[in-house]
Amino acid sequence: MDRKTPLYDRHSALGARIEPFAGYLMPIQYSGIMAEHMAVRKKAGLFDLSHMGEFMVEGPGALDFLDMLLTNNADVEPGKAYYSTMCYPDGGIVDDLIVYRLSESEYLMVVNAANLDKDWAWVSSHARGCDVRITNRSDETALVAIQGPEAQKIASKFTDTDLDSIPYYAHRSGAVAGRSAIIARTGYTGEDGFEFYVSSGDATAVWDAVMDDSASSRIVPVGLGARDTLRLEVGYVLYGNDIDHTTTPLEAKLGWVVKLASGKDFIGREVLARQKEEGTARSLVGLRVEGRGVIRHGTDLYSGESRVGVVTSGTMAPALGVSVGLGYVEKALAKTGTPLEAEIRGSRVPVKVVKIPFYTTGSRRQA
Repeated sequence: MDRKTPLYDRHSALGARIEPFAGYLMPIQYSGIMAEHMAVRKKAGLFDLSHMGEFMVEGPGALDFLDMLLTNNADVEPGKAYYSTMCYPDGGIVDDLIVYRLSESEYLMVVNAANLDKDWAWVSSHARGCDVRITNRSDETALVAIQGPEAQKIASKFTDTDLDSIPYYAHRSGAVAGRSAIIARTGYTGEDGFEFYVSSGDATAVWDAVMDDSASSRIVPVGLGARDTLRLEVGYVLYGNDIDHTTTPLEAKLGWVVKLASGKDFIGREVLARQKEEGTARSLVGLRVEGRGVIRHGTDLYSGESRVGVVTSGTMAPALGVSVGLGYVEKALAKTGTPLEAEIRGSRVPVKVVKIPFYTTGSRRQA
């Protein structure tokens, strides 16, 4: 049976279209994907992301444990966060995730909801024999986010924490709407924003405080539909679409989170080091439709009469007015400007390999 987040009743009362997603009943849209998408691009949106998974990693061996488990380096300063992939021995991706370093010996791992059980089993199995204590805090943790160019102005109404002092991919402990929270300047939209990690019992207080002020701030609730179009416009990958066990970080253009030069021995290192040296047979690229039609997940890509790849994510980009997508193509065809064709409803439509991100004028604060 699908579970409900602590904010399910709020979504229902707002008339959201609610559907199963990753084992939860989640709001897909309220006023409509286009309207919600553009609200985030122009002003701000409020998100319920309480379906995400949260694992605490604590103890003297926490840093070494995460360095073994993840491809990116865990040795960031307390108060900072980092994005990483977690790989199988064959280099395939278990998940992509964000890690917050809370103190010298405490980290918070935030994993994809669809992978929660799989990730917990994987992390738990590798913790044996390590000087760490891991705790699954997913059920007791809720996540509410404000994203958009007006995010800081709006969020500052509900906290005394100096938000301007929090750089991109950093966090502070503070209070939001009078509730204890981890306040993180992270997000998945390409816009500036804050994610508030609170206890499940405090989620409604935070959500209600923001919504009660919505007439003044003009913030709107945003569902998972617009969250997907927002992330795709800026080229962020989605596990299960663009990356999975059959893809490696190097194929997915995530080599920047694979710290081979550090010398640390993480799971999958041997395969990824070899792939780095020899090159990959395929590569994830950005795609823009040159003709009419919208590319979607599973759309085949052609060069002449040869099938050379497949679209992994695709949509009509609301802020750009064109169809864009991500997909894997043969490495020889991955160069920017390469013309290809997509088979849409039995017809071939011209597409071009383009640089990512597609949308480049977002308000995301630079590190």
